[in-house]
Amino acid sequence: MSKLTKFVVCGSGMMGAAIAQILAGIDGADVKILRSSNRGADPRDKVRENMKQLVEKEVVTPEYVDEIVSKIDVVFEDKDVADAELIIECVPEDMEMKQNLFARLEKTISDKCILCTNTSVMSPTEIAQKCEHKERVVGTHFWNPAFLIPLVEVVRTEANTDEVIDTVMTVMTEAGKQPCLCKKDVPGFIANRMQHALWREAIAIVDQGIADAATVDLACKTSFGLRLPFLPPLVNSDMVGNVLTYDIHSYVLKYLADNKEPSPVLKQLIDDKKFGFRAEPDADGKYEGFMTYTEQEMDDIKVGLNEYLIKMLYDK
Repeated sequence: MSKLTKFVVCGSGMMGAAIAQILAGIDGADVKILRSSNRGADPRDKVRENMKQLVEKEVVTPEYVDEIVSKIDVVFEDKDVADAELIIECVPEDMEMKQNLFARLEKTISDKCILCTNTSVMSPTEIAQKCEHKERVVGTHFWNPAFLIPLVEVVRTEANTDEVIDTVMTVMTEAGKQPCLCKKDVPGFIANRMQHALWREAIAIVDQGIADAATVDLACKTSFGLRLPFLPPLVNSDMVGNVLTYDIHSYVLKYLADNKEPSPVLKQLIDDKKFGFRAEPDADGKYEGFMTYTEQEMDDIKVGLNEYLIKMLYDK
């Protein structure tokens, strides 16, 4: 397996710019961002903004930022990516859009070019349906903020070859990420299945009047959430003993949320236009969701998340 160096990212939004930034960190990488138009901000400016806190925390130097940005080109025509060895699409979560993009690119790229989809929920198998070479379409689910979160879920379809999967895993490792192989193309892949099982239970606790939203989040942050980076679920089960896990599950699982549809309380929030950070501010300038936020509080959470991750990852 030869080393891949020619990468293309389709889409120049938040995730697209971050993934281009990640790929540019590979030694010898040549990264192109394929855009449909030149409207909007230059994605390379987004890369610089992503790395601003990393410079401030002295994780990287300004010179390194310049080097990363210099390895990223922005192009607008399919012919400009004909030499691509691996393409990652970051277009909106629209099945037909993703299918048509890959089918269109197949007319230009080589038969050996690997096509990756950064979808967080959609089936790579379905995304590949309009492609001639379905064996080379694979899921690569990055997590936001992609330039900080280590995980990339590499989602295998029944059509994928071992060579394609091994190549993608190697590229992600070379890019400094932690690739995790999802052996089956299932909804939610690995991490989102666990995350939304937790969210379902958290929302159910609020819906049933067991605790309010702030208390639920506080309980999460100050108990198991605090130890998760060191003590993940299955190691925890082994540590306390799987007999205890079995006994606890035998008692408690029947009481946990098992709804197959979104919670009524979530539907009510949407009906009331309480969209959280994406809501329109009320008369007092507050943004309502499960909880209420000022614009400053929302900014603090966004900036604070990056600072927390930088501290966790780089001790800076």
